[in-house]
Amino acid sequence: MMIEVLKSKLHRVTVTEANLNYIGSVTIDESLMEAANLIENEKVHILNNNNGERFETYVLKGPRNSGVICLNGAAARRVQVGDIILIVSYCWMDFEKAKTHAPSLVFPDTATNRLT
Repeated sequence: MMIEVLKSKLHRVTVTEANLNYIGSVTIDESLMEAANLIENEKVHILNNNNGERFETYVLKGPRNSGVICLNGAAARRVQVGDIILIVSYCWMDFEKAKTHAPSLVFPDTATNRLT
């Protein structure tokens, strides 16, 4: 049996930009992507602590160590610059393997979106 489990989580990052006139996605600092084991074009869920919005998009790579968290396209309407969000991804795995699976959990500095 396969089940879907948490793969990666960027916990409490701050939205630095919202760009309505872009194709769509979330741009994430490359160093945060690596720490959270996320790759470009991976599907992610965005959970907005400020307004309760929950939606899906995909990842674009942002400049390394920039702290950028930019919601693009339609997703820009669901956040405000300064909102605190969680970015999570999931994966499918065998039920028995899932029992010992350890997701990549990253807790950057909320004020700067940088690794501490």
